[in-house]
Amino acid sequence: MKIKQYQVDAFATRAFEGNPAAVCPLESWLDDSLLQAIAEENNLSETAFFVPSEKGYKLRWFTPVKEVDLCGHATLAAAHVIFETLGYAKQAITFETRSGDLFVERKGKQLEMDFPASPPTPRELPEILAKGLGQRPIEVLAAGDYLAVFDSEATVRAITPDMALLGQLDLRGVIITAPGTGIDFVSRFFAPKFGIPEDPVTGSAHCALAPYWANKLGKNILSAKQVSKRGGVILCKVNADRVLLSGCAVTFMEAEIAF
Repeated sequence: MKIKQYQVDAFATRAFEGNPAAVCPLESWLDDSLLQAIAEENNLSETAFFVPSEKGYKLRWFTPVKEVDLCGHATLAAAHVIFETLGYAKQAITFETRSGDLFVERKGKQLEMDFPASPPTPRELPEILAKGLGQRPIEVLAAGDYLAVFDSEATVRAITPDMALLGQLDLRGVIITAPGTGIDFVSRFFAPKFGIPEDPVTGSAHCALAPYWANKLGKNILSAKQVSKRGGVILCKVNADRVLLSGCAVTFMEAEIAF
């Protein structure tokens, strides 16, 4: 059997930036164990698989170790392939996912993703989180991930986390964030228990980050940068219980999987 696979740099305007995701268009679903094996073989933070549906496409995402409920950059990558390679003619794509219907619309050179917001709520600081980050945040909240807030971009950039300790936490991962320099806010994201030590650019994390900073800064349109080694810029809009995340994507590689 052979299937097409594309590797796309999401939240990037050129290759070698943003967050790479693998994208596999399918005619129908393969066995889950095979989907997981492909994702493990790719060893990227996410591999996206989609099949046609009445609404548009059914979309699933796999890390190297498990399937996840929501992934932003791999959704952006999948939409990029559908628009640019498969020649999808409509203005917007509807994806049916484990997180409900998601929408991606062409907006000039960018793609705008419409995701459910996940406003974080205050939490007590778990000691293992403080030890894992090597720094005590000024505020801790949580939604699907822990959100640790620090005082400056420099602090966020300097943190060297203990992945073994962060992997023991009960939630998916840890977002660290602070006000940005020349940008509304910066962040980094760690999910070692999902096989992702540090994710280069994490769309789903901004479903919590955008509502938090919108409330903090008193504005609903925010510029964000994930300050990982590769880095990436996301424009965020908070609209009631939805978050709109915009970015560009570029195809890095086209390949064929044979098994």
